[in-house]
Amino acid sequence: MPPTSSWFDSEAASGLRQGLLFGAAVLVLVLPPSRPPLRPVGGQAAQLQSPIEQRRLELGDAVVSQEAQRLATWVVASADNGDRHFAVVDKKNAQVLVFDVGGRLAGATPVLLGYAAGDDTVPGIGQRPIEQVRPEERTTPAGRFVAESGLNALNEDVVWVDYEAAVSMHRVRATNPAERRLERLASPTADDNRISFGCINMPPAFFDTIVWPAFGGRRGIVYVLPEHKTLEEVFPGVGTAVAIRPL
Repeated sequence: MPPTSSWFDSEAASGLRQGLLFGAAVLVLVLPPSRPPLRPVGGQAAQLQSPIEQRRLELGDAVVSQEAQRLATWVVASADNGDRHFAVVDKKNAQVLVFDVGGRLAGATPVLLGYAAGDDTVPGIGQRPIEQVRPEERTTPAGRFVAESGLNALNEDVVWVDYEAAVSMHRVRATNPAERRLERLASPTADDNRISFGCINMPPAFFDTIVWPAFGGRRGIVYVLPEHKTLEEVFPGVGTAVAIRPL
């Protein structure tokens, strides 16, 4: 079942209840449609940038964790993403990496994540009113997700990671000044990046120029790294895939 109107990316809901809208960066919370529709980008999906037969992990000069690199190496070597773009969410370092089909890094950015550490979604949490979600239940789940781009009721683009749990990737919403979301994104460490109800908040420019061209109008794969479980527990194939050397 889809999430109820009372539980859709509730990090913005508290701000709406206070009626706080400020600055050009402010975005308004809206409720999801009965099913997130797909919409092409500019009338046509963007062209794939790396031929599938030329799969090779290319990180450029990006600074990434060993776990994120290991997971991305396995994805490219095993072609686990098929013919789809993919993203790796590194919760421990509050970072998202977006790759094209063949394994070339399109971009990386700091992100905001669920307030509570944890790798599992509480069953039925997507159907609960916001006020019934306890702080320790505000997790960003780990795992492999087939992501789907969609629109909310006010035509705002989102990428659904786990639709049933109401977890998506979207532009940061700075509707509650007390939460200091923009400042948290801009801080030099990941220590203060846990604030959302589970959704993955990112800078609007990164969403518009990197995420939406990769996922808009088509499905993609999102890999969320664990923070309590081991990588092998969540992604069993990591230990068996033939490794390839990144550029």
